[in-house]
Amino acid sequence: MSKKVASKSKTEKPKHFSLLTDFDIHLFRSGKHFKLYEKFGAHTATFNDQPGTYFAVWAPNARVVSVIGNFNQWTDNKHKLTPRWDESGIWEGFFAGIGKGEAYKYAIHSNTGEYLEKADPFAFYAEIAPATASIVWDHEYKWKDSVWMDERKKSIGKPKPYSVYEVHLGSWRRKVEDGNRSLSYKELADELVYYVKEAGYTHVELLPVMEHPFFGSWGYQLTGYFAPTSRFGNPQEYMELIDTFHKADIGVILDWVPSHFPGDAHGLYKFDGTNLYEHADPRKGFHPDWSSYIYNYGRNEVKSFLISNALFWIDVFHADGLRVDAVASMLYLDYSRKAGEWIPNQYGGNENLEAISFLKEFNEVVYANHPDAVTIAEESTAWPSVSKPTYLGGLGFGQKWMMGWMHDTLRYFKLDPIHRKYHQDEITFSIIYAFTENFMLPLSHDEVVHGKGSLLGRMPGDEWRKFANLRLMFSYMFTHPGTKLVFMGGEFGQTSEWNHDRSIDWDALNYAPHQGTLKLTKDLNALYKNETALYKYSFDGKGFEWSDYGDRENSVIVYIRKADSKEELMMVVCNFTPATRQLYRIGVPYRGTWKEVFNSDDSKYGGSGVLNAGLLYTTPVKYHGKDNSVAITLPPLGMTILKLNEEMAEFDLD
Repeated sequence: MSKKVASKSKTEKPKHFSLLTDFDIHLFRSGKHFKLYEKFGAHTATFNDQPGTYFAVWAPNARVVSVIGNFNQWTDNKHKLTPRWDESGIWEGFFAGIGKGEAYKYAIHSNTGEYLEKADPFAFYAEIAPATASIVWDHEYKWKDSVWMDERKKSIGKPKPYSVYEVHLGSWRRKVEDGNRSLSYKELADELVYYVKEAGYTHVELLPVMEHPFFGSWGYQLTGYFAPTSRFGNPQEYMELIDTFHKADIGVILDWVPSHFPGDAHGLYKFDGTNLYEHADPRKGFHPDWSSYIYNYGRNEVKSFLISNALFWIDVFHADGLRVDAVASMLYLDYSRKAGEWIPNQYGGNENLEAISFLKEFNEVVYANHPDAVTIAEESTAWPSVSKPTYLGGLGFGQKWMMGWMHDTLRYFKLDPIHRKYHQDEITFSIIYAFTENFMLPLSHDEVVHGKGSLLGRMPGDEWRKFANLRLMFSYMFTHPGTKLVFMGGEFGQTSEWNHDRSIDWDALNYAPHQGTLKLTKDLNALYKNETALYKYSFDGKGFEWSDYGDRENSVIVYIRKADSKEELMMVVCNFTPATRQLYRIGVPYRGTWKEVFNSDDSKYGGSGVLNAGLLYTTPVKYHGKDNSVAITLPPLGMTILKLNEEMAEFDLD
């Protein structure tokens, strides 16, 4: 919305226009201003009855700052900004005649003698790469997701299913007939939303949509912190995509990258000729893994910038959560560094105390402003209490990726079934620590790139066994405690490794095994959402009980998922070998009749159809520490789930 400043009187007009008050400056400099996007950047306004644009940028080591663009033939010194009197390092100015849609940059003459042309860190929109200028824009949009937003508030503190479909917007589906182009935000609002809804996921997680110059970075090397990438449309069209997800009852989680930024000439690196946003010492300021630069988390103005950015995507774009990338790289000063390549903290340790403080404050601010949103940490180490509140000594995240579960599970399923009996502990170990954090089980994009192949490609055996293993792994995942995440293509058994320059393998759905896998995914999502036992105590040990994890010889595990009543309880049995096992006895907590409610070997999924049809009657044979048991058939490389059909209180059937 265009801002307007009225004249003081008919005869006296204000000489200057500014959105920044002295209190704003105080908050900014103390690291406590979390709505900087309302003050910095480019904002259309009317001043002294003249429409134009107000610009504000932080460049404390600049000698001169100008705005350049088509409006002045990209000529320096024609639209000079004025430094504020308060030595805050902020330059500002209002220029009539510059309106929405104008491309611009900041021309900076540094005190170091350099001349720099920088994109606006607070720009709301940017030119399509490889062009790098910012664009004056606004966020005028009429949201239609009030029902979703109201329900989000009402659900605070209530257990709910969390099944996430991870998506790279640029390669989910491409128009091959139109030059292999990516879909636009508008097209995604039609096609992607429908697909996710049909597949039954509760949320999508979008790889970074913030503007980034190199498409091959997947968005993780970003330069436009407040601008959704213009590759697929404008900000309002991106809002419409999120709006459409919400109207379909699908939440939107955004990948957020506060861990590093690239060294592109138009970006944050040496923004005013000095190390303004990053540490000057490369032992703290350069990231060897990604050849990028690390934020100076100890600088108050940088903290204000980053936390404002986090709130921006939730405030303005109605995001339902942020998945924070590469948290481990922030926590440790020696992350990916050899001896002598890092600087210990003041106590001699390898913990990055400034980053820890930043992460805690980030989470506190997000949850204080949006208790109905969620923050999720991609954290790959054993750092304690990542998803515990800060007042209990934690980092304050809502959830944490369960990387140990992911590694153990993929390693186990890669084994030939004949060897799995020697590795039983790998598939059961996760339960030992499953409730130490609020864990999300991730089968993410990182597991299908860099020569790792596809999930299906990891599975051993012939085609039938590969698909059976994949169906079993997904079934195991959806019945394991924790929330769920699957990267696009995995849901139907993509055969090739993900390539960001082309679509996922939609042609595979012309073939029955892939159709069956997608059908399984849909049914697992439905089961997960409809069965309280699978999500009510996702982060609490009271929702899980081992029946038997010791049958190594047969590579079978049996466990119980629980809610609050016996009718909700589910018995889960996994057979990790291709051998069908008849009359396999399992102990059950209640006598009566039990019924199979799910079987991953069902022929509708492409399985062999080894099912437990009809009712299963208990017998008073003690097994697995229970007084009663049932004998079932275990499907090959399959999972079966049983529920109590009717309890018998007065007699047992032998």
